[in-house]
Amino acid sequence: MNLEKLSPVLRQYEFFEDLDACQIMPLGAGLIHETFLIESPNGKYVLQGFNQEVFQYPDRIAFNLEQLYTNQIADNLPFELPLPLLNENGKQLSTVDGKNWRVFPFVKGQTLEQISSKNQARNAATAFAEFSKAGTELKVDILKETIPDFHRLDLRFERFCAVASGMERKLDSEEESILRFYLNQKPLIENYKETTQKLPLRLTHNDTKINNLIFSESLDRVKALIDLDTVMPGYLLYDFGDLVRTVACTRTEISTDWENLRLDESVFEALMEGYLSGLGNLAKKEERESLLLGGEVMTCMMGLRFFTDHLQGNIYYRVNYPEQNLHRAKNQSILLRDLQSKRELLRNLWIKASNHSSL
Repeated sequence: MNLEKLSPVLRQYEFFEDLDACQIMPLGAGLIHETFLIESPNGKYVLQGFNQEVFQYPDRIAFNLEQLYTNQIADNLPFELPLPLLNENGKQLSTVDGKNWRVFPFVKGQTLEQISSKNQARNAATAFAEFSKAGTELKVDILKETIPDFHRLDLRFERFCAVASGMERKLDSEEESILRFYLNQKPLIENYKETTQKLPLRLTHNDTKINNLIFSESLDRVKALIDLDTVMPGYLLYDFGDLVRTVACTRTEISTDWENLRLDESVFEALMEGYLSGLGNLAKKEERESLLLGGEVMTCMMGLRFFTDHLQGNIYYRVNYPEQNLHRAKNQSILLRDLQSKRELLRNLWIKASNHSSL
């Protein structure tokens, strides 16, 4: 993508008045949106081409982000919350040839794909919790679902069962083993349904991977929370659970190093300490206790999604080889099994972190 092709977009923003003096280059390794860094005489900006196949309701996203702005959520945070800048028409989205574009302020810093210290895990968890806490006065029920039923574990399980029961081909032994494992997760599904009926909806990020934060150059603090397209009403266990799934596992979700894939309890403890610290007095004991279910819920949900996609012929997740979604589902099943075997240990760590956060 060159500057000439993007000029109809940039002309919709007054701070790109001298296009000849602007430079453009690809930014990041994101798989969803096209993202570019624009260097202009007025400073650096991030230009993002909106992926409407994944996010089919861009107006809902724009509405939610407008609520963050009008409710001054960023003013209650110790880090930046870069929201889309408005074009000459006062809109977040600029449409050219049927494609939507957005411009964000650029935040200098570093993004991580994996942590290199428990302090980074603690700081990440604190930041995501502080984001939810900052929305205490926001009427969360007015926010839109940007991806309907995104984290509904019960509906993901129903979809998985429907696809599995409709399979015409015979599954091999590995597929059968993984299928049985997930079918046996019905108690977890029921626990999830029962627990969430008692919980309040909160302002949640819903995609709490470590690379959705920008750290300082020294990696000792969080400078910004980014990728806000999944911001919508949710349960705190969603955000904490995805941190556990992606940060506290000793291997990434695409790893096939089965023997060395497990939960890192020390990182789990750091995440719990950081998250409870960031929540402050936001949540009562029942809601805080639900965080213990989060890792299992989010790991199970992703395993179900990967395995369902495998059975359907890899129609959603990008794969590098035909069995990759099967291996992703196996990866998540190993982590989920480890989480479930360590329930008592993790509860003790939760008690310890809860006591510490109340001091």
